Amino acid sequence: PRTLRFYETKELIFPIRQGTRRLYTRRDRARLQLILRGKRFGFSLEEIRQWLLIYRQNGTEAQLRAWIALADRQLDALDRQRRDLDGAVADLRALRD
Repeated sequence: PRTLRFYETKELIFPIRQGTRRLYTRRDRARLQLILRGKRFGFSLEEIRQWLLIYRQNGTEAQLRAWIALADRQLDALDRQRRDLDGAVADLRALRD
């Protein structure tokens, strides 16, 4: 519940409020899935929020173009991290041996 409220304050999801209850629509659940997937790929919540906002402002095509640009950038970053990690593993193995 705390995470959901946090996502709400970050304007990532917009549940319907009924008193103290929050009702999450299919759209909110789909957005939550995208948020979790984005976090798994290493995107910040602000990047995810901006990407979701593009759909509301400019539609699907603009959102897809933005996604491709974000994905390309993140893939480059993950490749660099992998190379760094592979180097550290090789150094540690060599030192151990």
